[in-house]
Order: sequence, then C-alpha cells, then structure tokens
Amino acid sequence: SRRRGEINVENATEFMYVLPIVVKAFEMEIIPASRIVVQIGEMLVLTCNTTGCASPSFSWRTQMDHPLGGTVNNYGTYSTLTMNPVSVENSNDYLCTAFCSEKGKKEKSIKVELYSFPSDPVIEISTSLVAGEPATVICKIPDVFPSDHLEVLLMKEGHTLHEKHFFDDDSRNKETKTVTYSFNPTTEDIGKEITCVAKLPIANMDFEPKERVTSLKLNANFGPQNTIITVSPSNFTVEGNPLKLTCVTESNPPAQVVWSKHLADGNIEHFIENNVLSIPHARFTDSGLYICEVINLVTNKTEKATVDIFIQAPPKNTTLSIFPSSVVKQGESVTISCTSADVPAVQITLRKKTGDVITTLETEDGKYTIDKAQLKDAGIYECISINKLGKQSQHIVLDVKVPPQNITVLVYPSENVKEGENVTITCSTYSNPPSQMVLKKVQQEREIILPSVNGTFTLYNVTKNDTGKYLLDVFNEVGNNIKVIEIAVIGKLEKRHQMMPLIIAFSCTTAIAIPVVAILIYVSRKAKINGSYSLVKALRLKV
Repeated sequence: SRRRGEINVENATEFMYVLPIVVKAFEMEIIPASRIVVQIGEMLVLTCNTTGCASPSFSWRTQMDHPLGGTVNNYGTYSTLTMNPVSVENSNDYLCTAFCSEKGKKEKSIKVELYSFPSDPVIEISTSLVAGEPATVICKIPDVFPSDHLEVLLMKEGHTLHEKHFFDDDSRNKETKTVTYSFNPTTEDIGKEITCVAKLPIANMDFEPKERVTSLKLNANFGPQNTIITVSPSNFTVEGNPLKLTCVTESNPPAQVVWSKHLADGNIEHFIENNVLSIPHARFTDSGLYICEVINLVTNKTEKATVDIFIQAPPKNTTLSIFPSSVVKQGESVTISCTSADVPAVQITLRKKTGDVITTLETEDGKYTIDKAQLKDAGIYECISINKLGKQSQHIVLDVKVPPQNITVLVYPSENVKEGENVTITCSTYSNPPSQMVLKKVQQEREIILPSVNGTFTLYNVTKNDTGKYLLDVFNEVGNNIKVIEIAVIGKLEKRHQMMPLIIAFSCTTAIAIPVVAILIYVSRKAKINGSYSLVKALRLKV
C-alpha cells in the first residue's frame, strides 16, 4: 500500500496530456454598420471594435480627409467617434484603422448619410382674413435637408390649391422652406381647413416620418352685412303686451350692437348694447323709429337697420279746453278745442248738449270757434275720442255772461193815478246771471231806496207825495241798465194829509235768455234751478 499523496513515478508517464495553445486572429468591426442614416441635430456614436489583439491602437479619418466633426475615445480593444450634435459636415465616409504590433492592421469604413425633417409645417396668414379682400397663406417647413427632395402641397378641404417641388434647390445645409398662396376668402370659407402637406421622399434612406402635415381652420373676418330687425309678436301691438326686438346680422367676429330710438323732439335715445331689446310691457310712448347699429371692430365696418314700432292703445289724455275761458262775456270770441293726445287712429267728435238736444259740431283739427258768443251758445260741450280699442270723453260748461237788456217796464194801472189807488211796477229783462233790481225815488234832498216785499214793488194808497221820478236800476256782474219812471198822483184824498209809509213792492221777473219768440229749454231750466226768477229785496239807504 501507498501512503496518501505518494506518486508512482514509474507509471506517471502514462497519465500526462499536453493542451494545445489556441491563438485568435486579429479582427475588427464598425458598429452600427457599414451605412447609417441620421438626422442633423441628433447624436451619433460610431464604434470600432477589435478582437485578437491585446493592445490595439486606433485612428479615425474621412476618406476625403475632411475634419472628423466629432470626438474620439479609445477604450482598450475598441474606440468610439462621437458626433453630438450631428451637423451637415458629418456627411462623410468614415474610416477606422486598428493597429496590432505583431499582427498588422485592419481597416473598415462606414457611410454616414444625413437628413433633416424635424417638425411639422407652420401655417401663417399674412393678414387678418377679411371676406372679399386678398390674403396670402404661408406654409413654412423648418430646417429641411436635403431640400432638393422636398415636395409641398397646399390643400383646402381635400382639394389641392397649390403644389411646389424644390428639385432645383442646391442648399448645402438645413433651411426653412416657404410656400405661399394668395386667394380671396369668402364667408363660405369660415371653418374650412387649409392643409399644408410636406414630403421628403429620399430613395434608399430609411427614416420616419417622410411626410408631415399641418392644418389650420380659416377664420375670415367679414361684415357686418345683411342686418335686419325682427319684431315679436309684431311691430303693431297693443299697449301692455310684451315686445321683443332682435337685431340679426352676419359678422365675424361678432359685431357690437347699439340700440337707439328717434324721439319726437329730434333727439336720439340710446339703449343697451345687446342684440335683443326687450320691452316687458309696451306703452304707447314706446312707439317710434328704432335703430340697430352693428359695428365690427376688426373690419371697422358699420351697418344699420331700422324699424317703426306702433303701440296701439285706447284713447287717453282726452282734453277739452275753452279759450280764453269757460266764462266769457257776450260778443267775445271763444275757441273750444277737443284733442286726444298720443294715441293714433282716434276719431274725435265735439258735441253740444242743450237739455235733451244733442248737436254735433263741425270742427277743424279738433277746434270749434264762436266768433261772437251769445247766450244761446252757453251749455255743456262734450269731447268724445274713440278707436277700436276703446272710448274716452270729457265735458265742460261754457257760460256766456249777458248784461241786462231788452228791459220791459209795466206800471199798473197807469203812471197817472188818483190818490188812494195802488200802483204796481213790474219788469222783464234778458240777462245772465239773473239781474238784481233796485227801485229808487229821487228827491231833492235825498234818495230813497224803496223796499220790496217778495220781490214786488207796489205803492199802496198813493198820495200826492208819491208823485215824482223813480229810477229802476237793473244790474248783474256784467253790467246794468236804468229805467226812469214818472208817477203822477191826481186829486186829494179825504184822509189826513200825512205822508204814509210807503210799502213798495217790485215785481220784476228776470229771465235768462228769454228771446221774444221762444225760451231756450236749457237756459230756462238752468234759470229755474239757480233761482233766477227770485229778486233781491230792496234796501233802504239814506243819502
């Protein structure tokens, strides 16, 4: 037996095996590939990787000996060329050379192809679009390279408006390309889309996207135009009903609205700045010409529309007036005016009432003129205004003042009487208001106003002392009239010659408007009502 760990040298040769030494070949590769497409502005890293060499050395160059345009970093068995950002100068064939001292060198190249198509087109409008006025649409395609492959379409709602190719462009760097198109926008263009389609189709270059699209809705400014006013329920309506006026116009942007109304005095009243003018309870004074003025602050244009509003109402403010006064003197001129203010389509009638008799008077513009007023013109005048919605009336009393006239004096039995007889004096007169009467006896030393009993002047048991001149004064507030009566008493009485107290009663009936032929019914009634037949008792005055 052998102790652990001991080797049998004799047999050792039977178990020995010599391992072969493997030597790798010197190789290299460029990552990512022999050809790469990259967009200007991005970062690109080229890697040159070797195998089979423990300590290689590297060099980078372009085949045309242009500047590298990047940074080289060596990391043992591999080397990188970093371009950040990639620029148009990096469009080259890059050659990487790896050296290995005992194994020689290796070279490989990579082609870097560039493009630039970084963002969607930008659409601009040269000015604010105004319908009917020339405008230009501008489509800008930013930072394009190579632009000689660029194709641009301008479209509206799927229809091509303009197309442009840049085949002859020789730009050496990325540039913003512009396409313009001029047209006259219409109101129908509002809301429609203008689309700019930019394409960069480069054969054998694999990148996305190769097409970029931008759309813009057209917003053409126009108006105001075709401005009208609608009225609900109608521009003819009854007082008290609601009324709504709406100003309708075509304008973009929406127009500013100002309402106004022409007043009767020629001034203009302004209302709210809103397209709807509401009147909850229309009044007659709301009638008139309404104006809707619309203003587009962008197009700086203005348009107006008008409508006449007629508010119908029953007659109101009916007035009846007398000039110069409702109380005039006989012979004065009088004008009676009958009007119904502020309401159209009113029929006006002026009537005169005398008792139960109604007379319709002919007027001119609601006026009735009496050149010389007489007592027969006195009475009740009525003004009636009427239309299909109602009726209104007013009345007024015309009073014609007449001084005493047409006085008739009767002495019964006669102005020459015998002593002891009775003498009665009566009279009648035509006046308004009723006349008052005073009988006076004129003496040398004094004037005696004789009393009356129940309005009658009577001399009882006359004597010679009653002989003399008597004055009958008939008067009212308008004037007076005096009648002279001479009474002669003949013969002597057998009784004592003593002056007896005179009891004199005077009966003088005054009537208002008592023509000789007939008595006006109304005046006579008025006279009776007012007591025109009563007489004021005479007073005794000593002078």
